[in-house]
Amino acid sequence: MLISLKTAYCDTRAEDLAWALGREPIPALATLDLDLGGVSGRVQLRLLGASHQVILDDERGGCSETVACLPGRSMPLPAGAAERVGDWDYEFAAHVDKLSRHAFTTRAQELLALVADHPNGLAGTFPGDDHAFTALLVRCLDDRIQWRTWHAYPQEGQVVMTRTRIVRHP
Repeated sequence: MLISLKTAYCDTRAEDLAWALGREPIPALATLDLDLGGVSGRVQLRLLGASHQVILDDERGGCSETVACLPGRSMPLPAGAAERVGDWDYEFAAHVDKLSRHAFTTRAQELLALVADHPNGLAGTFPGDDHAFTALLVRCLDDRIQWRTWHAYPQEGQVVMTRTRIVRHP
């Protein structure tokens, strides 16, 4: 699902992003609720004015991931992290690509096309530049849930990509 957000985005630089686990839901500009298929529970994709939040909720516990401008957080987005969260083994990775203007535009169009019509995808473009966006895509495979996110900063030609994988601990 692709939507046009009706607010200016808050995280105007890739360096402003921070990562946090276990935060309560932050007011969202758009959400997408999905059943998890092979896992009993639900996942909610949330677009924030300050980037994204993913909330997993099932009968054995949940997980909340936030990548956004977080007040009081000065720690930069980590390249990787692994933690035990309730009954889940959680792995996170992030990478920033700096692209030429042409390469950035091409990549932004490809990513928006990938997520726009995907049943498990949510993307929002911000006013002023259709290539300023946050996009999320999730999939469930048996006892494993994976999601990818992209945060695009056209003024800097940067795309921040994150990849999360959580597996139910036996």
